[in-house]
Amino acid sequence: MVVLFLTVLSSCKTAKTVLSSGEIDSDLSVKQLIKSTQKQEANFKTLQSKLDLEYTEGKKSQSFNLTLRIEKDKAIWISATLGLARALITPDKVQFYDKLNNQFFDGDYKILSEILGTELDFFQVQSLLLGESILNLSKDTYMLSSTNNSYSLSPKKQKALYNLMLLFNPSHFKMDGFMISQPLENRQLNAQYKKYQIVKNQLFPEEIEILANQDNEEVVIKLEMKSISLNEDLRFPFRIPNGFKEIVLQ
Repeated sequence: MVVLFLTVLSSCKTAKTVLSSGEIDSDLSVKQLIKSTQKQEANFKTLQSKLDLEYTEGKKSQSFNLTLRIEKDKAIWISATLGLARALITPDKVQFYDKLNNQFFDGDYKILSEILGTELDFFQVQSLLLGESILNLSKDTYMLSSTNNSYSLSPKKQKALYNLMLLFNPSHFKMDGFMISQPLENRQLNAQYKKYQIVKNQLFPEEIEILANQDNEEVVIKLEMKSISLNEDLRFPFRIPNGFKEIVLQ
């Protein structure tokens, strides 16, 4: 099971789907874009959401109803119904267990690299779920253009091992998507944010689609976040059951 992303904000008791209809401003600078995206970064202590996940690999497809909890910058917790599978992701490690197959993993982020086909750390996974840039935009210089009615931001000097493109929505400056390609490894990771929702005057993704491709083998992950609540007292229980077999990556 996988362990594992013109608007006016107004006060509301329930989440509202955001419709994006902004137009590209050709005079917008890189600095102005980055500042606008930073203003939209989610501000909360804890988040809880119902998470519908559909995982497709080749011709096989599975669906899961999950609970997602996030303690900002500290922990991401995902649990299936009745605790049949559970994951706890922290800045230091990735842990999960699967009661259906009596197996567990307790290690580093290599497991997510195996699933998604690219290296991601805790903060990038958190940003992916929140519809925010997976890069710290203050640590590099970028080129700004437009692609399919999105602002397109790419590093002026791409990394030696991969190329990156970030897409931002001109209405609300959250992510429309991103693409990471690793030509030497024949890998590509694409994410698209189909819808956003307003929760307590903040924007959060409602539908995310992730496409990972390596050597012409494709994995598609569709996420739907529902019933988001913020700043409640949450627990993040996690204990690997006795007698489970450890998953060891080669």
